[in-house]
Amino acid sequence: MAGRPALTTLALCLGTFAVQTVGGILGIGPGAFALSLPLFHQPWTLITSVYAHGGVGHLLANALALLVVGPLVAYVTTAARFHTFFLATGAIAGVVQIVVAVPFGGSAVLGASGAIFALLGYLLVGNRASERVLARLPLGRRGRLAVFATLAALLTAATAAPGVALAAHFTGFCLGAAAGRFRMLHVRSGDERRSRH
Repeated sequence: MAGRPALTTLALCLGTFAVQTVGGILGIGPGAFALSLPLFHQPWTLITSVYAHGGVGHLLANALALLVVGPLVAYVTTAARFHTFFLATGAIAGVVQIVVAVPFGGSAVLGASGAIFALLGYLLVGNRASERVLARLPLGRRGRLAVFATLAALLTAATAAPGVALAAHFTGFCLGAAAGRFRMLHVRSGDERRSRH
């Protein structure tokens, strides 16, 4: 089943949210799951912040986006690559978000949207149709970078709202687009793709 890594990721998000809910009842606040500075203070939050969410609405929005984009990326890769990519891009996007927020008083971050934007970036750039379109445009390397940055900025702006981790969205999309440009998640053959389950 091509979407299995995406469903497993969704299960991790739901399980983490359940632990957050129980933790809240026991007096454990969201700060135990959220990524914040200094990173070494609660290093586990590099992982938990990717799967934790700020509320039911936040979880549902990310779950829907994950279910739309995730299976399409999962189809071309292995479960191990999918999960590694999701966690790595989510953690990096979170770190960028909290560093960018420092001049504005700092903040903590949680949620899967940075990683989901990375999946979206990968999907939009790492497919043959995009390759054909870009090959026909006389852009050069800098022109392609400008196209990707503009697309990342437009998609990030489309999600702008109070409390939204815009730097994480932008970073995630850029990471995904860069990985997609080199097709880093793609497996070499159908046999290798089938062996992931």
